[in-house]
Amino acid sequence: MSVLITALLCGAVVGVALGALGGGGGVLAVPALVYLLGVAPAEAGTTSLVIVIATSVTALARHSGSVDWRTGFLFAAAGVLPAVGASAFAHRVPQPVLTAAFAVLAALAAAAMLRGARTARCAPTTEPAGRGGRAGTFAAGAGLGAVTGLLGVGGGFLAVPALVSVLRLPMRKAVGTSLVVILVNSAVSLATRLTVSGPNLDPAVFGPFVGAAVLGAWDGKRLAAKLSGTALQRTFAVVLLAVAAAMLIGVLV
Repeated sequence: MSVLITALLCGAVVGVALGALGGGGGVLAVPALVYLLGVAPAEAGTTSLVIVIATSVTALARHSGSVDWRTGFLFAAAGVLPAVGASAFAHRVPQPVLTAAFAVLAALAAAAMLRGARTARCAPTTEPAGRGGRAGTFAAGAGLGAVTGLLGVGGGFLAVPALVSVLRLPMRKAVGTSLVVILVNSAVSLATRLTVSGPNLDPAVFGPFVGAAVLGAWDGKRLAAKLSGTALQRTFAVVLLAVAAAMLIGVLV
């Protein structure tokens, strides 16, 4: 399969995931760039951030009616300094360590989402949305910013579980709100990476990937509207588990 077709297919999947689930774009883009398109790991992180920014803007336009803007900006603001620090440090960490950490975090986030889906189905909470507390918001936001900077992902695969589990946002509102967090964290991390190591994008991969991802993100909202909040959580969790397993296998083999 040619690089062009592979980039288009991978971009479409990443865009749909981000548009429908409010995250998962970067966590899918990085392994796709490295293992399917042959992009060097250092370049994959930078390329992934650009892809995530472009698709997040598109997806946010589709989800603007279901965004908790105050929570999103507080969450994102808490992650700015950790994202800068981690981005500057990322090039010093061995790639197998980054990959293993990436996979473990994805698996933990998936477990949290599956547990949340079971809880919502068996005993729906009566606690109002957004009552996780300001301390919880800043702690979760800071941790997410560090992960974004270190691993070169938007962080939606952790933002959505945090918004649902820690801050008690409904799944659909968490999807929209996570896009604000992803956009801010990715922009900060990208600017830091470009300052430290300069631009290192492959136009042959980047252009088709971004184009397909933007179109996929636009259609992702339509897919999300057909699924319940619990179904979205389970879908998100299954995607994360599959990615975590694939990346751990890649480290061990």
